[in-house]
Order: sequence, then C-alpha cells, then structure tokens
Amino acid sequence: MPSVMIVYASLTGNTEECAEILEEAFQELGAEVELVESVFADPEDFKNADITVVGTYTYGTDADLPDEIVDFYEELEDVDLTGKIYGNFGSGDTFYEKYCKSVDDFDEQFEKTGATKGAENVKVNLNPEEEDIENLKAFAAKLIRAFEDQ
Repeated sequence: MPSVMIVYASLTGNTEECAEILEEAFQELGAEVELVESVFADPEDFKNADITVVGTYTYGTDADLPDEIVDFYEELEDVDLTGKIYGNFGSGDTFYEKYCKSVDDFDEQFEKTGATKGAENVKVNLNPEEEDIENLKAFAAKLIRAFEDQ
C-alpha cells in the first residue's frame, strides 16, 4: 500500500475541495493518505511518503505563489526526493492570463528534487465540477500506477 502526502494551499476553499477529492480517491485505491495545509507542512516530510502531491491556487494578476506556500516552495528544492513520485494540481480562474501558473511553478521545483513526475498537472477553473472530479480521480490512479511501475 503506497503512502501519499498531499500538501495544499487554499484561499477560497476550491483547492482544499480538490485536495479532499484526491484524498478520497487515493484511499479508494488503497493508499494511506496524509492531507496537510501548507502552513503546517515541511518539505522534508515528503521523504516519508511514496507519492508526493502539491495543490495550490495562483494569486493575483501577476500569478504569484500564495504567501502561505512560499516558504514550502523555496525549501522544497533542497530536499532529495529521488525515488518518489510527484504530481501537482490547483485551482485558478481562466479570467487571468497566467491561469494556474503556481501549479506549473511547483512542477519546475519538483524537477530539482530528483522525484519522478507521475501524472500531468490537473488545473481546475474555480471550483471542481463533475469533469474536474473525474480528472482528479484519474490523476490519483496515474500516480498510483507510476509508483507501482517504478
């Protein structure tokens, strides 16, 4: 049974809702899941999980990382996660030119850790609708398969 750690930042509740959908999807797939708000998370804790997942929103017109996840983001690049599988998700608003940019920023940060990307990023416009829920479930399944295939 793989262990999964999901770290998330949520302002409006949309990313938190996505994280909870993922938590349930991973549990249904037989994984042991830990769900942690970013302000309480330490990137070193990812070493204790087989699959590491970050969910975040993107803040403002400049597409900034949310304040509450900046420290986590900056510290992540110094953690060796070789042998771990990772994935990223987040919510945003297609009104903004740089839609869900923080999700992609975490992708670049994870590449520095030696972890292996297990699934394409999932980006949700505002709150998760039925199609988004299915995409999140498929994302969880792909991450589990990536872990099993390594």
